[in-house]
Amino acid sequence: MMDRQHDLSLTRQSCLLGISRGSVYYKPRPTSQTDLALMRRIDELTN
Repeated sequence: MMDRQHDLSLTRQSCLLGISRGSVYYKPRPTSQTDLALMRRIDELTN
């Protein structure tokens, strides 16, 4: 887990953990209602 208060920089922590530095700052966004509706429709068509 990343610790923003640690003496090691976030860059060094991510390197030691073997993850990309960009993933440290990534905040997932919720899936839009339009995308959910499209995914449901695709599921209906493929089943």
